[in-house]
Amino acid sequence: MRKIAWLLIALFLTPLAAHADTPLEDPAREAAAQDLMRELRCLVCQGQSIAESDAEMAVDMRALVRERIDNGEQPVEVRNYLIRRYGEWVTFSPPKRGANLILWFAPVLLLGAGMIVAVRMFRRRPGE
Repeated sequence: MRKIAWLLIALFLTPLAAHADTPLEDPAREAAAQDLMRELRCLVCQGQSIAESDAEMAVDMRALVRERIDNGEQPVEVRNYLIRRYGEWVTFSPPKRGANLILWFAPVLLLGAGMIVAVRMFRRRPGE
């Protein structure tokens, strides 16, 4: 009975071991992969990069990044592939074009509008 229990435990732990992160053998490629992983958003956790997340999706994305970089692709090519596959939201720094321009310039525009309102409200009018 104990042998069966140990066999079942080993059977259930095998998929977990298969998902373990295995760094690339080339330190330069691993460093490039790590840098890219910090730029990519976990689609499950949303607030974490795939480098930080423990979600299964992040583990799969890390494996994909390592595999593609190990096959000779440049990090920018891998990043573009993931953007095509998951959309621009997958990156923490979306490109500055199209509808994303609103995200980049809205804070500046709102700050400017707030300053104009504040100046008009607090400007001393002559005779008051």
